[in-house]
Amino acid sequence: MVILRVGMCPGLDEDLLGNLRAADVRTVEDLISSDTEELARKCSVSYKALFAIRRVLLAQHAAFPVSGADLYEELLSSTAILSTGNPSLDKLLDSGLYTGEITELSGGPASGKSQVCFGVAVHISHHLKQTVVYVDTTGGLTASRLLQMLRTETSNTDEQMEALQRIHIFHLFDVYAVLDCLYGLCSGGLQQVCVGGGSVKAVIVDSVSALITPLLGGKQSEGMSLMTQVAGVLKTMAKDFNVAALVTNHVSRSGNGEVQPGLGVSWSHVPRTRILLERVESAAASVSHSSLRSATLIKSSRQPCGIREE
Repeated sequence: MVILRVGMCPGLDEDLLGNLRAADVRTVEDLISSDTEELARKCSVSYKALFAIRRVLLAQHAAFPVSGADLYEELLSSTAILSTGNPSLDKLLDSGLYTGEITELSGGPASGKSQVCFGVAVHISHHLKQTVVYVDTTGGLTASRLLQMLRTETSNTDEQMEALQRIHIFHLFDVYAVLDCLYGLCSGGLQQVCVGGGSVKAVIVDSVSALITPLLGGKQSEGMSLMTQVAGVLKTMAKDFNVAALVTNHVSRSGNGEVQPGLGVSWSHVPRTRILLERVESAAASVSHSSLRSATLIKSSRQPCGIREE
């Protein structure tokens, strides 16, 4: 269910939105399924204007059939593969991150999810000269850390600053702020953040589970609805703007004790590719915290699942 917002279509202004909410119409589904004539009377708006809004929303959110040949042509013309800068990870991803798709990194605490995301952002901005949008929902990303990583890539100060300018960071700590940010990027913000001639090629959300998990308790329906919205806007952004979306997720344990990505079955259908990161325990007794990590491919449409790299 997509929540109605100001500016979703021409004519849907703040006053009308307030009247719709007063009539208990809060989502696109509510508006489309309502009696247009009766709703226009309740909201003190002309039938013609409300019918036009309904027609635009139907066109935006309804599904239309597309032939397989058209899909294949679109794939060939629009898909790009972005190297992550990590050869082992690229191998699991079949060369790298694919634009138009959502890729997920899942893992427990200290499994290296954020470090991988930092490295991906640095590699794309410095080596590929493309812009990265980084949505940090945990407060773990700092400019000093990015600069530290860039200094290992180049000693040229100008190149370091140019790469930093291509990474646009949003520190957002609730799902509503993230949705506003993502919708804003889809409404033209992606073009506005481009600098240095590069286009936005990657959107990273670290972490998506930190936003949604707290909402999946007592108010299950609200949490599921918000999760669906986050998934929808990420898919739209990836496909319509030809960007690679990379998200991180926590892990949980199944009934038989196996480690699995969090957010349940509903979310499992959202990412095209899923990788599980785990810390490799060192055999040396003197080493309390191993720096080694393993990555296991647990979902992919291109590679056999179960492939593991360290």
